[in-house]
Amino acid sequence: MIITIANQKGGVGKTTTAINLAAAFAHRGRRTLLIDLDPQGNSTLSFLDPHEVQRSMYEVMTGAATLKDIVLPSRIPSLDLAPARISLAKLEASLTGELDAHFRLKDRLVSIQGEYEYVIIDTPPTLGLITVNAMVGATHLLVPIQSSYFALEGTDDLLETYEKIKVRANPDLQLLGVLITLHDRRTVLARDIHDQIAEVFGEKVFSTVISRSVRLEESPAYRVSIFEHAPQSTGALEYFALCEEVIARV
Repeated sequence: MIITIANQKGGVGKTTTAINLAAAFAHRGRRTLLIDLDPQGNSTLSFLDPHEVQRSMYEVMTGAATLKDIVLPSRIPSLDLAPARISLAKLEASLTGELDAHFRLKDRLVSIQGEYEYVIIDTPPTLGLITVNAMVGATHLLVPIQSSYFALEGTDDLLETYEKIKVRANPDLQLLGVLITLHDRRTVLARDIHDQIAEVFGEKVFSTVISRSVRLEESPAYRVSIFEHAPQSTGALEYFALCEEVIARV
């Protein structure tokens, strides 16, 4: 199962979800690979010292290395990481005009087929070539949406891209679900936004809601997931719940 986590809007908890959902699968004993396709490399920095990274997804996508060449183990048993570096920012220019530009990741994933039960792909906050590659290569799409006034802004563009990819490049791609993140249960506005998102997406909205949490914001600074940083916190319990809900949906 290959889950791409995407939303072209920044600051919606996309990387936080990629990190902690991957870690939750690993803590459940599921062999998991986290692929960082964001040039900012925040998923990578959440687990690895940048000096540990010699080659990244840029080399994989340009054909200079295979996925197996660059995958590194994390400190969590059963969780490996395919890291990113800032060089990924050059990828779109490098692939311009290439006939297989949209299929690069899908072709590279063949080499690890059967080695991981779950592959989680973190994407940049754009709808460019990198995110399209992530959706073409995935079996499922998970969309995090922040519980805020402008929550649904840009969602139409993402879903339009999803439908186009499903029709042409990846007919098997499924919308796994919409995850409400950064939710402040104390405010009336947050509850209203939750209801609005549920009205738009219906049963595709996960029952699990990720609350706004200082512990979730802190954990990447220590290069650990929420489960190592604050295992009894609300964030840890919610991401474990999301993990179970994803497994149940599939």
